[in-house]
Amino acid sequence: MTQEPKVRLRDLYKIFGAKDKEVLHHVKAGMSKEELLVDHRHVLGLQDINVDMQAGEITVVMGLSGSGKSTLIRHLNRLIEPTAGEILIDGVDVMGLSETGLRDIRQEKMSMVFQKFALLPHRTVLQNAGMALAVRGVDAATIDTEARKWLDRVGLQGFENHYPAQLSGGMQQRVGIARALTANTDIMLMDEAFSALDPLIRTDMQNLLLELQDELHKTIIFITHDLDEALKLADHLVILKDGAVVQQGEPQGILMNPSDPYIEDFVSDINRARVLRVKSVMEPLNGKKFAGDVAIGDNLESLIARSEGDTTLHYRVMDGDTPVGELHMKDLVKALVPRLSSTHTE
Repeated sequence: MTQEPKVRLRDLYKIFGAKDKEVLHHVKAGMSKEELLVDHRHVLGLQDINVDMQAGEITVVMGLSGSGKSTLIRHLNRLIEPTAGEILIDGVDVMGLSETGLRDIRQEKMSMVFQKFALLPHRTVLQNAGMALAVRGVDAATIDTEARKWLDRVGLQGFENHYPAQLSGGMQQRVGIARALTANTDIMLMDEAFSALDPLIRTDMQNLLLELQDELHKTIIFITHDLDEALKLADHLVILKDGAVVQQGEPQGILMNPSDPYIEDFVSDINRARVLRVKSVMEPLNGKKFAGDVAIGDNLESLIARSEGDTTLHYRVMDGDTPVGELHMKDLVKALVPRLSSTHTE
């Protein structure tokens, strides 16, 4: 039996403008974003979005500036109202909720981590971390206990009485994550949450998020414009262009089999050895003699180093203690060469 998605978007459209519903039929008939703007002075934000987001997974929505990714995430809690379509959370259509129901789902089902941290400057780190529970009317003792627990978990023990201005950018974002975790919601929305951070701090935050996810299994919807970040974090990757989904699926599969010239160009400059995993290149096990065992989740870069570049070797692939396949170094080398898009072959 297939698990019901935690979040399901069906036939979702967003057109910005006073007569959005009146011009919707033009978009459905094939009018482009540029034509809609020139002919009707309306902006196409999202076009026919159909995405399932599974419980306990990180769904990453990515695209260039103006692709619609931030517009999409703001539809989940109806900070933006769609022109048409369904937004289902645990099978409930968010569009049918009353003001009270919508407020409840925003407070108890979802928490949000922002790019610019969105901390209250006049409140301490501890008060900021406990803000969601305070809004719900939870007693002070519980707020204090929960906020301290999650501040400790994100590495901020001892900073509870500091103010945001006394913290570095990375530390402020840790407060933002602690606040979302203290809220204890099933769903975390993260809109460009790490893009304002320096590269090394950004890597630390990505690692922290993955570490927490291994433990907590939240449903995370993560917005980014950075492909390396997307490939590192995503269980399910959705790539947008001009408000429409160009390709979605398991990240390794997208990297190995881009479905569109736009995607081919998008992934052409990625460090494939660092991103691709053994599981994406391995073949079925056939019982030959092997140079050794490798883990199914290892990246290809580590295997290149281990083999010292010897393309005659092949390894047995292990998932824990179970043999699941084999990897030939010749296949690994082929996987490192990106497929050229049609724009490069014409």
